Amino acid sequence: MDKIRKHVKLTAVVVIVLCHLFFSVDTAKADTAIRLSKGQTVYVPIYSHIYSGNREQPFYLAATLSIRNTDSNNSITITAVDYYDTEGKLLANYLKSNKTLTPMASTRYIVKEADKAGGSGANFIVKWEADKKIIPPIIESIMIGTQTQQGISFTSRGKVVAEKQ
Repeated sequence: MDKIRKHVKLTAVVVIVLCHLFFSVDTAKADTAIRLSKGQTVYVPIYSHIYSGNREQPFYLAATLSIRNTDSNNSITITAVDYYDTEGKLLANYLKSNKTLTPMASTRYIVKEADKAGGSGANFIVKWEADKKIIPPIIESIMIGTQTQQGISFTSRGKVVAEKQ
């Protein structure tokens, strides 16, 4: 009877381990699968300042919006780069006309440290499109600030909020 219990326990452990491995591999594949797109609307957080200390002192930051075409064979067309403040008010249209990024090219847009209009909840809406389904670009923001002898920098990745059909 003890041999049967040991065998059942061992079998159960093996089944659990195999299930874990099987489902982990599938999840990893799904997470790394490249999803092609013909265009997207991307929300990108931008912080023109953050708060520090008990008194919530603003720490002002310069921000760079970076758009990188990661497709090595196809161009993308950027159709909008709009900057909004914390309240959702449109502050600026950074793009005056459509901009083409050739394969592997990148571009950037700057919010100066002195520009405090955006606030701590500022953001960009970036729209891009392509002639066919391609590897989507990487769209992110980089914030950096230095005050006295203190410095801070961090990045924020864009989030797709709409997919072109």
